[in-house]
Amino acid sequence: MVNKTATKSVVLGITILAAALLVAAQRPHSSAKRAINPPGTAEGLPFSNGIVVGNTLYVAGQEGSDNGKLRPGGIGPETQAALENIKKIVEAAGFQMSDLVSVNVYLSDLDEFGEMNKVYKTLVPEPRPARATVQVAALVNHAHIEIMATAVKTH
Repeated sequence: MVNKTATKSVVLGITILAAALLVAAQRPHSSAKRAINPPGTAEGLPFSNGIVVGNTLYVAGQEGSDNGKLRPGGIGPETQAALENIKKIVEAAGFQMSDLVSVNVYLSDLDEFGEMNKVYKTLVPEPRPARATVQVAALVNHAHIEIMATAVKTH
């Protein structure tokens, strides 16, 4: 009696496992990489402006530029332009700025941290993503700021 019950349990377990594997194998793979390079963002570069894998978007570092030229006026206008460029990429990928979960800010001068924050707070919605801010020796094009971000769709 015990052997029949044990055998039935093993057969039932194997059947459930086989069914689960069959369902998983038929599911489309959402982990394929998709490049995001919307109009108005940097072109002709050796990298993508954004990459979507599954429900995650990785946004390459964005300088505060318009059509390849730094926005004049220093850290404030450059911060605004960098975040606007990120928003273009985020929205082109089907995400929202509220999906941002992590941001890295690279400043050429840490003394501009306060002014950068003033602009950042007006463009990044609550709850704001985790963030690191560091000073670097130099940025491409003599930019004052470069911002990279990660977004995750949770809905």
